Amino acid sequence: MLSSISNYYERLVLERLHEVLKFEQTPLDDEYIDDLACVALNYLPTRYIRHSVDFTSHLSDSELKNLHLEVADAVSFAMATMQRRTAERE
Repeated sequence: MLSSISNYYERLVLERLHEVLKFEQTPLDDEYIDDLACVALNYLPTRYIRHSVDFTSHLSDSELKNLHLEVADAVSFAMATMQRRTAERE
């Protein structure tokens, strides 16, 4: 039943992380990337959907652009948070 329900932001956050991290010089392990995704997703509101096509078809271009800007901001926040936490541990 619930297998068809997901948070729309999950896909967007993972895509954004992939875009940003492909330029990283040091390889990051999967656990660190998962932590980044969790911090970013906790920064965003939830948008539960069953079908992403249905969801995006009801959005205007500006609303869709705003979603992507929110995700970029959340990923930046997550990266800064994780860097700060790593520095505090060292």
